[in-house]
Amino acid sequence: MIRPSAFTAPGRFWRGNLHTHSTRSDGVLKPEEVCRRYRAEGYDFLALTDHFIGAYNYPIVDTVPFRAEGFTTILGAELHTGAMANGELWHILAVGLPADFPPPEAPDFDAHPGMETGAAIAARAVAAGAFVAIAHPQWSGLTLEDARGIEAAHAVEIYNHGCANGCDRPDGFGIADLLLTEGRRLSLIATDDAHFYEPDHFGGWVMVKSEANEPDALLAALKRGDFYASQGPELRDVRLEGDRMVIESSAVVSAVVMGKGTAAKSVHGQSMTRAEIPLDRFRNSPWLRVSVIDAAGKRAWSNPIWRA
Repeated sequence: MIRPSAFTAPGRFWRGNLHTHSTRSDGVLKPEEVCRRYRAEGYDFLALTDHFIGAYNYPIVDTVPFRAEGFTTILGAELHTGAMANGELWHILAVGLPADFPPPEAPDFDAHPGMETGAAIAARAVAAGAFVAIAHPQWSGLTLEDARGIEAAHAVEIYNHGCANGCDRPDGFGIADLLLTEGRRLSLIATDDAHFYEPDHFGGWVMVKSEANEPDALLAALKRGDFYASQGPELRDVRLEGDRMVIESSAVVSAVVMGKGTAAKSVHGQSMTRAEIPLDRFRNSPWLRVSVIDAAGKRAWSNPIWRA
């Protein structure tokens, strides 16, 4: 039997958003109010990740004063430097940055000759202790070659609620699945990317398994992949048992297993809390991942399961 670490690690699940903006960059609410709203909505933790460019004075916002009983924060930023294939600046999510992380020479959102590359700043962020994710691949117009270059990344942002509502480009699965097929052992995060000038908040999050709702413990769990991503449904267990995938969840109408290439299989029903999916179509897939869909169309996604 193989089970993702989110369902074997000690502790409990904590709900958190890893991608959010405030008035310290291009959001419309002050950091204190952003934290208050997430706390009021029942989140256990938040990473405020304002845009780390010179136009905003390279902010890594000190959210420590906004922690409260049952609610914590992790310092972070959205990093920008170097050009992607389309000529636009990289967007790289870094959660768990030190407050004194050295900025690049990125005065604005334009690419300039001689800038530090996206790959280099991602590697610097990881070396500084951060959990790093490739942000909103579909919105960014990311190519596979672009994504291959960010070798230090822990994760791909596979759902971005702000991009879903602001431009109907929320998806990161196309890039993520191709990277997985090439052997990259990446995890998958859902986020808000909230700015609060449109309905871009409280729509995508991670459920992190940790013994404590504390920044260091949460960050370590993220790096290990001890979490799943969701828009609402709960994943309660996912396990590979011989030639079948067993999925336990809150009530859903569909459960899906996906793998390399066209490998996919689903089951459908009403108020399902357990599904068993045969894996005869997955003989050539080294990795598998699970999604569940509830009656409102909301989804939850497991991290990839590697067979070896």
